Amino acid sequence: MKRLILFFGIISLLAQFPEPAHADRRGFVNTVVIDPGHGGRDPGAVGRRVREKDITLAISLKLGEYIKEHLPDVKVVYTRTTDEFVELWRRAQIANENQADLFISIHCNSARNTAATGTETFVMGLHRSQANLEVARKENASILFEEDYMETYEGFDPHSPEANIIFTLYQNAYLDQSLAVASMVQGQFRERARRVDRGVKQAGFLVLYQVTMPGILVEAGFLSNPREEEYLASEAGQAHIASAVFRAFRDYKEQQDALAAARRHYAYGDNANNQDIPGQGTPSAQTEPSGQAAPAGQVMDTTLAASAASGAATPEDSPSAPESDAGDRIVFRVQFASTSEERPLNAPEFRGLQNVGWYFHEGLYKYTVGNESSLEDAAALQARVHEAGFRDAFVVAFVNEERISPSEAIRLLSQQGSNQ
Repeated sequence: MKRLILFFGIISLLAQFPEPAHADRRGFVNTVVIDPGHGGRDPGAVGRRVREKDITLAISLKLGEYIKEHLPDVKVVYTRTTDEFVELWRRAQIANENQADLFISIHCNSARNTAATGTETFVMGLHRSQANLEVARKENASILFEEDYMETYEGFDPHSPEANIIFTLYQNAYLDQSLAVASMVQGQFRERARRVDRGVKQAGFLVLYQVTMPGILVEAGFLSNPREEEYLASEAGQAHIASAVFRAFRDYKEQQDALAAARRHYAYGDNANNQDIPGQGTPSAQTEPSGQAAPAGQVMDTTLAASAASGAATPEDSPSAPESDAGDRIVFRVQFASTSEERPLNAPEFRGLQNVGWYFHEGLYKYTVGNESSLEDAAALQARVHEAGFRDAFVVAFVNEERISPSEAIRLLSQQGSNQ
């Protein structure tokens, strides 16, 4: 009986959360909300000499400054800019009120095992392991610092495994977009910041469930590990983490802006430039933060976005630029689903889609349709997939059957155009 009461209590809690106001978020990326985890009377994880709330604020402010400097068309909103306590529901409300296009929550990890190290990025979804459940329980426990939290969250107990498990039955409408951003973040951590990659994971976070846009929760490292605590407490470490998240955000923005422009052209043809489209931003060919100390052996990618726009080749010494030539075949596909276990291509849930394919990436089976040679055709296909009911489908790029970043796809297309 107690379990049944708990179940219906959580259903009531989730039912009062607002329905997505922008269920088909396919426009330009104009606004990002940055959420420094914890704050005020909620210290978060505590290391030997630093507290999570202070590290997350420092990283978040650096991230916001990088975006303002290098992507000036983007509006940056913080859930807090000082050491103050902000309720979880209020953090999501700030994002929703500002009609954000992406929500980024910054956190630090902690574990009983002081040897635990590395970064991981979470999206709202099913707990894949006991470890993921523990992370969610720890972050959701922030509600214990709120007054009348039992009433506010309809009896939700963050210490209860049952509550957290039931909570994850409710799927995020922006799961695939969130997974895409999370993969970009982890790729930057792994390839550029040289951090241990713990992967992209899913778990039930109150703060992510309530946002009506794609959202991720970044665990920047373990304060329980003395060496990693020292890194995260340093100016250089904070700059590396912030710049890695910035580069991922930049790639995501480039992808979304390019697709929005392609949809606009598809809808309006040659008159697209004369249309006044609400919410339109200007795709920016900016670079990432420069002047930050990089880990040994790292070459800071300061030209990728600019070269993507101009058609110039990325310098040969940049590890983010794979060797390519004008003969490489670039295709765009529409990704509409991700699963932890392989599903048959004629699965009932794929009904209405033709020529379904899949690829394995970041530990997940990812399902796609299409094999388009242009962004315009990919955008048109994406619109049809949305109409078929897959509202969070998005476009991914491949070169010679290897998935590549949006920046690299745009660069290669520009290069091929200049060689014709």
